[in-house]
Amino acid sequence: MFVGRAMSLQGRVPVSVSVSKVTAGFVSSASSRRLDDVRAFGHMAEEAKKLAAHAAVDNHVQNNQVVGVGSGSTIVYAVDRLAERVRQEKLNVVCVPTSFQARQLILQHGLTLSDLDRHPELDVAIDGADEVDSDLTLIKGGGGCLTQEKIVAGCAKHFVVIADYRKDSKALGQQWKKGVPIEVIPMAYVPVSRRIAKCFGGEANLRMAVSKAGPVVTDNSNFILDWKFEHAHNWKEVNTAIKMIPGVVETGLFVDMAERAYFGMEDGSVQVRDPPVN
Repeated sequence: MFVGRAMSLQGRVPVSVSVSKVTAGFVSSASSRRLDDVRAFGHMAEEAKKLAAHAAVDNHVQNNQVVGVGSGSTIVYAVDRLAERVRQEKLNVVCVPTSFQARQLILQHGLTLSDLDRHPELDVAIDGADEVDSDLTLIKGGGGCLTQEKIVAGCAKHFVVIADYRKDSKALGQQWKKGVPIEVIPMAYVPVSRRIAKCFGGEANLRMAVSKAGPVVTDNSNFILDWKFEHAHNWKEVNTAIKMIPGVVETGLFVDMAERAYFGMEDGSVQVRDPPVN
């Protein structure tokens, strides 16, 4: 009996350890695969941004132009390509930034920095977007630079959008779930938020900062509301109506502004979209 129990104990212990090792190995392997998938997806998205940015700069920037430089992660690749062309082709290009980030990118790449005081009319503005619908209506402002981005885009003869495949939607809200950014005067954020919810549904929440206490503060020293709408709207009418609310500085709805959008795709191609012909 003693030998039998000993054998039984000896039989159970290795099995237990073996199962534990197998389970741990399985979990480790699955986690590793998921991590590899995330990395691959992130790399694919970054390559797509780069493709779109390069295509836009190559197709729309020429010598002796004034160029509006947008903000965000995709614009980094556009400035990289612009600086490369300026060096290689000896281009004379003047850059007008849409944010502190854009200004720093221009300076870091040794490009010529200007502003709307000296160059109130731009030849082309290139910028990213949080979402682009089938009509080339945009949601912008995820990075908090919507007002200056819209001003610069409005001063340009041509406004071109660059994005990766994740930003392409048939209708606004399909991909971008964080709502429409609305820049507001700080003292007005509560009444503006209530008015938007009452008139258009959904909710408009004050955007809170991540690495500081309190709300996000824009380059213009204002606050941002993110309006999470519940259904599709006539975006041109809604944009105009929201801008009429006292305390609203600007909305992240860019309606009838973009002339062309470049989407870097998963397969390494670039898809070009123009506004529909009415």
